Amino acid sequence: MRRPRRFGGAVAVSSTSPEPKRWWLIWAISFGAWGLVLIGATASIAEYYSSRGAPMEFWETVGLEASQILPYALLTPFVFAFATRYPFRRNRWLRCTLLYLGVGLLFTILHITMRGLTPFATWIAKTHTWHAAFWEPGTHKFAISWPILQGLFFSNIVDDITEPYLAIVLSAHVVSFYRTSRERERRALQLEGQLTKANLQALKAQLQPHFLFNTMHSISALMMTDTAAADRMMSRLSDLLRMSLEDGDDQVTTLSRELEFVNGYLEIEKVRYGDRLNVVLDVAAETLDAQVPHLLLQPLVENAIRHGIAKMTSGGEIRMISRYDQGSLWLKVSDNGPGFSDPGPSRPNGGLGLRATQERLRTLYGEDQSVEIKAVKPSGAEVAICIPFKTVSLDSERGVQACAS
Repeated sequence: MRRPRRFGGAVAVSSTSPEPKRWWLIWAISFGAWGLVLIGATASIAEYYSSRGAPMEFWETVGLEASQILPYALLTPFVFAFATRYPFRRNRWLRCTLLYLGVGLLFTILHITMRGLTPFATWIAKTHTWHAAFWEPGTHKFAISWPILQGLFFSNIVDDITEPYLAIVLSAHVVSFYRTSRERERRALQLEGQLTKANLQALKAQLQPHFLFNTMHSISALMMTDTAAADRMMSRLSDLLRMSLEDGDDQVTTLSRELEFVNGYLEIEKVRYGDRLNVVLDVAAETLDAQVPHLLLQPLVENAIRHGIAKMTSGGEIRMISRYDQGSLWLKVSDNGPGFSDPGPSRPNGGLGLRATQERLRTLYGEDQSVEIKAVKPSGAEVAICIPFKTVSLDSERGVQACAS
């Protein structure tokens, strides 16, 4: 049996950190959005003055609107960062309200300050010209005109806070809520993956001692009658334990690896049962690299021996079959023992190993799996398992199809 490539388990838990804030994108969106507002406002003002019979120069219209709107583009990322860093809390609504009003006043002050630096800060009716708030109209020397700044402040404070500032704050809260929701979903998925992995490990941990104790019981049965046979069984058991340690916490292996493990287990049982135990393998070559849960076949083979071969005096046979069929992997383990015509406690589906196997299949594949236990004529029992067909290298090429019940 060729040794397959090793690969990780079926359950992958994401360990990625939350997405970092891309501030360059916020700046780009800010200038893009306010740029569109600038274009719309310029067209609207130009149309308005044109309809009144007093059209303004194009660049004068652009400068006028840019002095009002572009400062918003510069201030938006900072307001966005503030609102994201200090979101509004209902349990601290008074403190948050005062804080947001204070930042709103600062927003207005910075806005009128940047507007005051432009030549379109205010309209001087006497001269019919626009003037800055920090330059003398005639000499163009630096000089602060407090009356102009005061007028800008009182004419802009309500509009600045209730329109652009409030819109930015609300947008930041929407984005923050979305990010928080995504982070909670990511953590929930991570926790779900961890719980699933823990559940699978617990089920696998049930199978390993169960297999070990039953094997040790088989060995102890020969200790007083055939020490040489018991010694051979101990040697085979050590090989199986070594393989189990090599697989570690992996939940999934290849079918070839699983058959190798089952073959080691059967060698132990052959020492005990001798010619009473015959094994027939009917394995399709294309299924050897298929992914199967680790320790999937061993409990089935063990049940076939305990409930079938052990009750026969000769001619016992266990048959293992694997087939690929329309995106599904079919595995069958059957024996020619007495079967279970009566629904008594000896029926195989009552064993711990088979119950743990069924639970692992449900955890790994959900509804895309099936386990069927039935009697075989003229005698014997069969366990048929159907799981999605996946290989190490062809996972993306195989579709997952639901298995027939």
